[in-house]
Amino acid sequence: MKKMIVLFLISLFMLESCSVNSEIIYHQDASSTSATDIDTREFMAEMKAMTPDSLKQNEFAEMDKLPTTWTSIYELEKQEGKLKTANPDTIRIMKKIFMKSKKENNQPSGFAFKMEYFTPEDYRALKNFTKEEKLPLDQNIFNSWDGKTLTIDTENFNLKNIEEALRTKTSKEESEKMEGMMTMFFKNIGTSLKFENKIKSITGKHDWLKQTDDYSVRIEYDLKTLYDTEAKLKNADQKIVIITE
Repeated sequence: MKKMIVLFLISLFMLESCSVNSEIIYHQDASSTSATDIDTREFMAEMKAMTPDSLKQNEFAEMDKLPTTWTSIYELEKQEGKLKTANPDTIRIMKKIFMKSKKENNQPSGFAFKMEYFTPEDYRALKNFTKEEKLPLDQNIFNSWDGKTLTIDTENFNLKNIEEALRTKTSKEESEKMEGMMTMFFKNIGTSLKFENKIKSITGKHDWLKQTDDYSVRIEYDLKTLYDTEAKLKNADQKIVIITE
């Protein structure tokens, strides 16, 4: 797991057009499933172009060892011999978070994270887990969902989890410049929220949130506005409530 996260973080520092796309599916039993896809194709092309042929075999050998099928972070840490916890709640959460590397034309093209059927109890345990393990997870997974009603806290329209993951790999000087770095690193960041039942009503508005069909809404982050303390949005309600049928 550590190797995969390190490679992801390196890709952010090397690339100025990284795309991150997330999807959260809300189930009728009050659980939710989320997935985050990180596209690093441009980074890999640039990295290979800068690496001498004599070093490519060694430099990219570790990437080829990363699993290309969904593997829990529990299994990844066991395989690396780095599983240090016996806490049952932590182990339960680790077994429900999956990661994999992606390939295109047999070449590395990105990474993906997935969390399946997380309950409100799981999310409480996840908050404790991420105090130690900094993962680039979508903040919107922590919104309140009871199986019919989703209450969105627009304070979660941020990139804090990615920022914290990056800070663990930066110098103090770089960390202080994080806001400026974020607008350079990312080209597109967005999250789709999907429901098993039709959307009945939406109360509250935000410039970045739009309904895309009867079952979905989409959040598209405006990074320039996000990091501009003087920027003003036309619609910026703190709470958005989506009720499904």
